[in-house]
Amino acid sequence: MIIFPNCKINLGLRVLGKRSDGFHNIETAFYPLQIKDALELIAESSQSPSAPVQLSLSGILPEIPEEENICVKAYHLLKKDFPRITPVKMHLHKIIPAGAGLGGGSADGAFTLKLINEKFNLGLNNEQLLRYALQLGSDCPFFILNIPCIATGRGEVMAPLERNLGDYKFVLINPGIHVNTAWAYAQVSPTLPVRSIKEILLQPVETWKDELFNDFEAPVFKNFPEIKSIKENLYNSNSLFASMSGSGSTVFGIFKKDMETRFSFPAHYFIKELSGKLN
Repeated sequence: MIIFPNCKINLGLRVLGKRSDGFHNIETAFYPLQIKDALELIAESSQSPSAPVQLSLSGILPEIPEEENICVKAYHLLKKDFPRITPVKMHLHKIIPAGAGLGGGSADGAFTLKLINEKFNLGLNNEQLLRYALQLGSDCPFFILNIPCIATGRGEVMAPLERNLGDYKFVLINPGIHVNTAWAYAQVSPTLPVRSIKEILLQPVETWKDELFNDFEAPVFKNFPEIKSIKENLYNSNSLFASMSGSGSTVFGIFKKDMETRFSFPAHYFIKELSGKLN
């Protein structure tokens, strides 16, 4: 069985305060986009002498040991409660850059849960999958639903957002800079916004520039001017709205669908142009 985990962007991100469990309360909007990894799973015989999970990788390889890969963690999370799950072989082809604010790893973990649930007929519903996904990471529950959502709490309290940006074109640019999420959170002074992100997003896209913010941009731009210059370049190219996604380092711009876009970025930059249509 093969499944295709997609990425997400954050439309606005406000850090509201630190929680007693060490996480932060946030307000953001998750929006799925169709840059996709590919994940294949093959079930082995229950009598197979091999390791429970054999994982192979290709594409843009994450720099982490195999046993720490989120797909492997997702397998063991379900195996613990469902011993009848047999050993598996998985192959993950990475297209979504890792550590880029696009949720690529979170998507891989959540889609692994969905793939194993289907392959082994576990009968888990979305509510149950959401609980497992949260054990993998704060962004993982979004990819169980995988529709535009307003997210609060750690990001796991979600409500559907009735906003389809299919009439616009997105340009995503990642310079290959890794921004440590824990460091980024430590640089932000939590504040309560005057207006909710949902309220702002229901306005025309052209109005977002002056009202929709990502709290991580100020510290990240200060320490990584190269990322700041990407956003400036997008606005200089007539982007209707541009923002960093998550804690970085990907920056996206929203353009009118029929607008021709030309950029001059270094050859090692990851650059994708795609529609905002929802699958």
